[in-house]
Amino acid sequence: MIELKNFGIGYGRRVLLSDVNAAFAPGTLVALLGRNGTGKSTLLRAIAGLGPHTSGTVEAGGKDLSGLDAAAIARTLAFVSTERVRVSSLRCSDIVAMGRAPYTNWIGSMTDADRDTVADALAAVGMADFAGRTMDTMSDGECQRIMIARALAQDTPVILLDEPTSFLDLPNRYELCLLLRRLAHQRGKCVIFSTHELDIALSLADAIALIEPPRLHCLPVGEMRASGLIERTFCNDDFSFDALTGQIVTRR
Repeated sequence: MIELKNFGIGYGRRVLLSDVNAAFAPGTLVALLGRNGTGKSTLLRAIAGLGPHTSGTVEAGGKDLSGLDAAAIARTLAFVSTERVRVSSLRCSDIVAMGRAPYTNWIGSMTDADRDTVADALAAVGMADFAGRTMDTMSDGECQRIMIARALAQDTPVILLDEPTSFLDLPNRYELCLLLRRLAHQRGKCVIFSTHELDIALSLADAIALIEPPRLHCLPVGEMRASGLIERTFCNDDFSFDALTGQIVTRR
């Protein structure tokens, strides 16, 4: 489990989140929602220790992550950024093998167990046949699966993903989120991903973390649908929320 306790983030005098207390359980897929500029990416990076937070703590397994060294954090949290990755000089298996860095020795020697973990990660995301390919020859969706495989090879209880469906067409967005759901449920991972795809989040995630500055609302999907928080966050005189379809629709 990962917990935020009295947690806050912001820029200078601008407060994005404050006094957040939230817990995210193993085996769940959590969709992080919020309007543009409200701090979704900033929150994920702060949880991962890649950016600052203004108050409070991030705890995993009851341990404050600020008290752990880099290797210990890397064995606890894996982070997949929204950036496109196109590496022409490394095979996909080499990219995924980078996830084993927290476990290898100082020169990065791979054991048979490490290589088995890499192969398993590639198979888990449906990319075993791409092990020898380079990412500059692949589609955005295929590349994103390789980056998720790298996070899996890192063998952490928590995986954070910043807008993993960016640059993907609609079918690939659903397929990728179905993959995340499967990894969370079958492998007991706590998977938190930020997204603008409200309908996908409400149909596939187990829980929603909704940013309404300076608050973070965390509820199971059914409770979030019924809470009125989505309407309050995203809707106005021109748009309304259809709780049945999970879509924002134009008012007629």
